[in-house]
Amino acid sequence: MNLQEMMRQAQKMKAKLEKVQAEVGQRTVEGSAGGGMVVVTANGKNQIVGVKIDKQVVSPDDVEMLQDMVLSATNQAIERAQEMMNAEVSKVTGGAGVPGMF
Repeated sequence: MNLQEMMRQAQKMKAKLEKVQAEVGQRTVEGSAGGGMVVVTANGKNQIVGVKIDKQVVSPDDVEMLQDMVLSATNQAIERAQEMMNAEVSKVTGGAGVPGMF
């Protein structure tokens, strides 16, 4: 394979990756804690786009528990968003890492 062909293929892969990133960026995933009492929604860009907190866990006497549940649900949502993006990128790259993409 000559250098020009390699460059063409690299450009095609870059375009596919950009398309996948844009598509996955629109999808959402959820993380939850406390049996679903706290639910955090993240998009494929690792942005938090929603937080739902059940009234039952809002207690001025136990703010720390609520904080822990929000933190746990947020971390889970971000982890799932990253896994979603990585899975889609792997489909395009055939599992090969692409330096500088993430």
